[in-house]
Amino acid sequence: MPLAAPQRSGLVDQVIGQLRQAIRHGEWPVGERIPTEQELVTTLGVGRNTIREAVRALAHSGLLEVRQGDGTYVRATSEVSGAVRRLCGSQLREVLQVRRTLEVEGAALAAHERTEADLELLATLLDRRDRAWADGDFTAFVRTDAEFHLAVVQAGHNTLLTELYRGLTEVVTASVATTSQADLSKAEAIDHRGILDAIADKDPRRASEQARGFLDELIARQTDPTG
Repeated sequence: MPLAAPQRSGLVDQVIGQLRQAIRHGEWPVGERIPTEQELVTTLGVGRNTIREAVRALAHSGLLEVRQGDGTYVRATSEVSGAVRRLCGSQLREVLQVRRTLEVEGAALAAHERTEADLELLATLLDRRDRAWADGDFTAFVRTDAEFHLAVVQAGHNTLLTELYRGLTEVVTASVATTSQADLSKAEAIDHRGILDAIADKDPRRASEQARGFLDELIARQTDPTG
């Protein structure tokens, strides 16, 4: 979304809102530097102090990272993802524990509430995921694996849980990449067919067990990397 000069009331909040929208809509991708303070002053037509306060607020929420002498970079696309990144840092085990909390309940809800359209989407994503693994396409595998887990949560049709999980997109994708091997031809993918089958059978207990099982396995690997 293009930036525009805000109204004069509540300038800081308005600038925060515009910057947040630009980040969420991908105007500045994660890892990319945002325009300089002077460029933002010119574009938005506000003072330097307003820009600084807005950037400071977004940095505090985890969306931006201010690097002294280098500039300000996009760190995450949502406050939830930014908070998890700030809290967990490189602690992959903690990210997986958060995923387990959400995905186990998400799988159970999906088994209760899924529609035929949900099942079709899940099957399509799982086929793409497995094909990417077979083809050795690491990037496609990571992307579709993360999309599959989001689709499972969406199939539960709980808006709050879905939006909470969607906010973790970056850390979920990063955890998939970290727990997968770049050389896919030398390893076996964790099988998610059991999750899909349990959801299709409308069996919440089995769906939860399937979701918990693979995440427990990943968490155990962080405790014992040789396992």
